[in-house]
Amino acid sequence: MKTFEGKVIAVTGAAGGIGRGIAQAIIEAGGRVALLDLPGPKLETAAKDLGGEPNVMAAASDVTDSASMDAAFNEVVARMGRLDGLVNNAGVVRLGPADKLTGDDIDLEMAVNVKGVLLASQAAARQMGKGGAIVNIASNAGKVGYPNMAGYNASKAAVINLTRSLSLEWAARGINVNAVCPGGVATDMLKSVADFIVGGDGEKSEEMMKQMVPQQLGRHIQPVEVGRVIVFLLSDAATIIRGQSITIDGGDTPY
Repeated sequence: MKTFEGKVIAVTGAAGGIGRGIAQAIIEAGGRVALLDLPGPKLETAAKDLGGEPNVMAAASDVTDSASMDAAFNEVVARMGRLDGLVNNAGVVRLGPADKLTGDDIDLEMAVNVKGVLLASQAAARQMGKGGAIVNIASNAGKVGYPNMAGYNASKAAVINLTRSLSLEWAARGINVNAVCPGGVATDMLKSVADFIVGGDGEKSEEMMKQMVPQQLGRHIQPVEVGRVIVFLLSDAATIIRGQSITIDGGDTPY
């Protein structure tokens, strides 16, 4: 289904992982996509691999900096002519026991995972002339929590509540805001969690990855599968879904 024919969607943290899968799903749906991420060859490679201009562009940017976000979205509109949606995907995790969590660790997680969502949303909203849609990437960690991820758990819980707040405030502006809460997605971030659990042993890490799959699904979720759910939430078909944080973890989280 060509859900996004003629529409432009921006994705933060789009150089790899879930972000790149989201971009792939948007392109599948007929949309054009702006990849926003920190500068570097990974971002440029992603844009090239996904087809390049006129349907794909890259904008080097930092979600923790308001001026950077405004500049990025100004560039998106200048080059692509419009902005219809935003996916706030950029995120980081710092692993370790809660009593060893440093101020710097939690400052980074809150800056990227929470402040970054707000700043990108504000900048995008300023460009959405007749409204649009925003989908935030939260996590099932924000609902149930996991050991050795206290800062990440807290940050994703904040994203869930921020989603509700933005939905309530921006409905009158024609902007629909929702979130998704992924679980075991096959990404480098999940691999880093597996590595941490087994102490960096490569062989054991591979075995741990095999265990970190949704039980009902029996396999890892692929990034593009997350993207296809997001495509629906960004579309006009999801107008009656508002302020929700929808779990997409293969059935592991019961709410």
